[in-house]
Amino acid sequence: MLSHRSPFCRRHVQQLSVAEMRMLRWFCGHTRRDIVRNEVIRNRVGVTPIEEKLTQHRPRWFGHVQRRPPEAPVRNEVLERVDNIKRGRGRPKLTWDESVKRDLKDWNISKDIALDKSAWRLAINVPEL
Repeated sequence: MLSHRSPFCRRHVQQLSVAEMRMLRWFCGHTRRDIVRNEVIRNRVGVTPIEEKLTQHRPRWFGHVQRRPPEAPVRNEVLERVDNIKRGRGRPKLTWDESVKRDLKDWNISKDIALDKSAWRLAINVPEL
């Protein structure tokens, strides 16, 4: 069974963004000593932050999973919830479906649109910089 934890916790997103900025600086020929702001480098190259890209791709994958037939393995593994697992103390881990629900609420999109591929693409499409 797949883990229902979010594949990108805060620490992983931070590591991805640091690696991305390191590559963008190298691409532009800058080092950290040059003291050029990240936003300046991103605008020069024309790249959106990796965190925004992740929040754009989560609804895309959700729409794909929703359109699969109910007997499809990907749909059973992702959408099926295991409730009889004992969870640890403290704040519960952020799950993939909870992060998708949050993204859909932030974007003011209904889950029902996901069944219509063309309408879903229009709803989740975010233009580049």
